Amino acid sequence: MYTIKWGIIGCGDVAEIKSGPAFQKVANSKLVAVMRRNKAKSEDFAKRHNVPFFYDTIDDIINHPDINAIYIATPPSSHLEIAKQCLNAGKFVYLEKPMTINADEAVELEKIITGNNKIVIAHYRRNLPAFQKVKELLNKNSIGKIHFADITILQSTTNNIIAKTEDNWRLKPETSGGGYFHDIAPHQIDLMLHYFGKIKDAQGFAIATKNNKVADIVNGIINFENGVQFRGIWNFIASEKDVNDQCVIYGENGTITFSFYGKKVFLNTTDKKEVFSFENPAHVQQPLIEQTVKYFLGKAKNPCTVKDGADVMKILDNFTTQE
Repeated sequence: MYTIKWGIIGCGDVAEIKSGPAFQKVANSKLVAVMRRNKAKSEDFAKRHNVPFFYDTIDDIINHPDINAIYIATPPSSHLEIAKQCLNAGKFVYLEKPMTINADEAVELEKIITGNNKIVIAHYRRNLPAFQKVKELLNKNSIGKIHFADITILQSTTNNIIAKTEDNWRLKPETSGGGYFHDIAPHQIDLMLHYFGKIKDAQGFAIATKNNKVADIVNGIINFENGVQFRGIWNFIASEKDVNDQCVIYGENGTITFSFYGKKVFLNTTDKKEVFSFENPAHVQQPLIEQTVKYFLGKAKNPCTVKDGADVMKILDNFTTQE
């Protein structure tokens, strides 16, 4: 195998810019076919992105003789069953986040993975330059021993950081697993695990102020095995004047501060202040897709494993599910 030949299941808003075009730009990668239940929209996507084949059924993608890898970009409620179908057909899988609708499904998927399966979870931010810089600064001990990390995500009801869709499925728990928290928090929690390693415990509380079973305020804490402490607050009904998006990592000698949607990383220590600026690629998933292709071809290790994704899902559930 010298080329990864892709099929996309769910060529919607995320595939339009963030991911879809990257499958044609990465070396040894080719986008062969796309699928959407609305065939007219599937055809429209294919024609605009120069994709040879378009379908309206999952079986058509899975059974296409040239396709050896599938990108699952449907809403989370369908991820587990589609992933099973793809793996059973011997396809490699690149699975959107959140990887499943809840932690139980994530563990179920983790358990069925065999040595012959290859699956990557699309926590793409860990491969973007700003977040790699944070990892580099931590590895270099730039702020000394890490004490704790603090995330503040305050967004109004008119937020512009979450993709809009026709049916707004992200606010339907039976489809998304939760609300906006379940849509964006996997990226943020994944980075914390990527930076600080295994957790000892995670607890949280959430409230649905509109009584619609969709948590719009979530707060949580994590105790990492290495002693690093974490606290985070997500509020999706904040005032416009209070909108904020920030992570601060506190060490014995200073802080590392960054935004999840910005382009700068700030290093502030006892003896210096530095600002590092970055530009994201036009298709933000491209760096992770590049590593995924290398992994599928046997030239690199898995850049984001099913276990990584399952660990994130467990924390999401711990933060939002009260006994």
